[in-house]
Parts: sequence; C-alpha cells; structure tokens
Amino acid sequence: MGYATYLNFLLGYGSTLVTVYYLALKSSPALLDIFPKFIPFAVGATVVGAPLTVVIGWVHLKRSPAYSSEVEVGVESNPYNYKIVPGYWKEAFVPLFLELLVQIKQLSAAQNLLDGDRKSRIEDIERKLQVLIDGGYLGAPRTKMR
Repeated sequence: MGYATYLNFLLGYGSTLVTVYYLALKSSPALLDIFPKFIPFAVGATVVGAPLTVVIGWVHLKRSPAYSSEVEVGVESNPYNYKIVPGYWKEAFVPLFLELLVQIKQLSAAQNLLDGDRKSRIEDIERKLQVLIDGGYLGAPRTKMR
C-alpha cells in the first residue's frame, strides 16, 4: 500500500519534473532564462502546480455527471443500506424500535385508536423490522455481502 500510494506518487512526480525540465525547458532559451536551475523550477512547479491541479480537479468533479452517478451506484451497492449495521444497532436499537412499536400498537388498540389502515401499516413496519433483526435484507441491493 505504501509503495503503490506514496513511493510511486513521489517517483512519478519527480520523474515528471525531471522530464519536463530537461526535455522541454532546456530546449527553450526564454524559459531557461526564468529557471536556469532545476531546484527553483521544481519548487515553483510544486507551489503553483499543486494548488492549481487541486482546484482544476475540484471544478471538474463538481461539473462532471460521472461523480454523482458514481455516488448513486455506491449507495445502491452498499449492503448496509439494505440491512442493519452489526453491533448496537442490531443488538439494541432496532429491537427497541420494534418493542416500542408493539407497545404503541397495543395501547392504541386498547383505546380504539387503530383503524384498519394504520394497523396494517404498523404490522408492515413490524414485519420489516423483524426481517432486519433476523439478518435479512429490505429492498434489492446490487451485491450482497457474504
């Protein structure tokens, strides 16, 4: 990981600076007057080039429809958008929500506040919560976790 990310980046950046300086600038007398030595060129390219490329990349990302499409695909393919995250959500919170829903349904039924539509909606939510507690999926993820 360190080689692929950091060392490779530094080698590529250094290689690009050396190539541009010795092949492009050395053959142009006007540019060679501005940067007679390699170190000032490298520092100038880094100070100006790094922020400039970040700004250009940010503008490109914001204007590109590919980024929003990539985010949508990531959200749709994330299995935790269709099931409960392991841990306290599965062990405590969702069972608590289910128990609260059952208690509210019983209290509402005892006071004759439940009509057929509300009762069926609550039962549908109860069924979905139980599926999640049992480790199942709701919806249709593109890829399922194994």
